[in-house]
Amino acid sequence: MGTTRRVVLAGGSGFLGRSLARELEAQGYQAVILTRSPSQDDAREVAWDGRTPGAWCAWLEGAVAVVNLAGRSVDCRYTPENRREILSSRLDSVRVLGEAIRRCATPPGVWVQAASLAILGNSGEAVRDERSAPGEGFSVDVCLQWEQAFAEQRSPATRQVLLRIGFTLGRDGGALDKLARLTRWGLGGSVGSGTQYVSWLHIDDLNALFLRAIENPAMEGVYNATGPAPVTNAELMRTLRRVLRRPWSPPVPAWAVRLGARVLGTEAELALSGRRGMPQRLLAEGFTFRYVNLEEALRDLLVPSR
Repeated sequence: MGTTRRVVLAGGSGFLGRSLARELEAQGYQAVILTRSPSQDDAREVAWDGRTPGAWCAWLEGAVAVVNLAGRSVDCRYTPENRREILSSRLDSVRVLGEAIRRCATPPGVWVQAASLAILGNSGEAVRDERSAPGEGFSVDVCLQWEQAFAEQRSPATRQVLLRIGFTLGRDGGALDKLARLTRWGLGGSVGSGTQYVSWLHIDDLNALFLRAIENPAMEGVYNATGPAPVTNAELMRTLRRVLRRPWSPPVPAWAVRLGARVLGTEAELALSGRRGMPQRLLAEGFTFRYVNLEEALRDLLVPSR
C-alpha cells in the first residue's frame, strides 16, 4: 500500500468525514474511508461492517493515524431498537479498531476518537469544561460508555486523543442545512425557552483540530472540541435570520417542538436541551480558533462570495 502518509477514517462517509477527507488530501495525506457502503467509483472507500475484523485491517498497517467517526446518527426516535443501535455502533467500532491496531506490526501513530459534548447533559447556563461532571439521561449514558470503551483500548505505540465534538456548522450537510432551510421558509424562530446554550464551532476549526490531534505529539486525552463562544438558541436563530435576511419569526413553544419531532421522526430534546461547553484544554494549549464570531461563521458558510 505504499509509503504515503495515510489516514484511515473509520465511518468517514458522513458529513464530518467527507469534509475531513478533503482537508487531509489538501494537506498532502492519503485519506482512506472505511464505510459499510463503499462507492465503486471511489478508490478511497473500503468496506467494513464496524464490528468485525476483515480485509480493511490491512489499511491500518503503517498508517499515520486512524480517526474514528463511526456511530449511528442520533437524529431519530429513541425507540428501544434505535437506542441499542446508537450504543452498539459506537462501542463495537471502538473495540474492533482497538483489536485491529493491536494486531499491526507497525500500528498507527495516533488514534483520534470522535465523541460528543452531549456528555455534559442539559446543563443550563453553567460553563462546563473537560473537568466538569457528566450530566444525566440516555445521551449521557451513551457518551460515558463510549468514552470508557475508548479508554480501555491500549496500544503502547499509538497515542490516543478523544474529541468531544460540539454543534458543528458546515456546508453540504449537518444540522445547519436543516436550520437554514427552516429559516428561509419563515420558520426561524427560537425553540422552546430559547435560553438553552448551543456550543458551536465552524467545520474549518474542527478540521484544524483533527489535524492538530494527528500532528501534535503533545496532544493526548480528552478535549472539548467546541468553539469558545457558545450562544443561546435565541441568539443563534436571530443571527441566522439576519444572515439570511429573513424577518422576525415567532418562537416555537416546547409542545410544538415535541409534536413536530414526532412527525419528523426525531427527538425533541435534541433541540430543547443545551450546554455551555468550553474548550478549556485547547485554549490553555494555545489553539487559535479561526471563527469565534457566530455571524462571521454563518456568513462564511451561507452567503455566496461575490
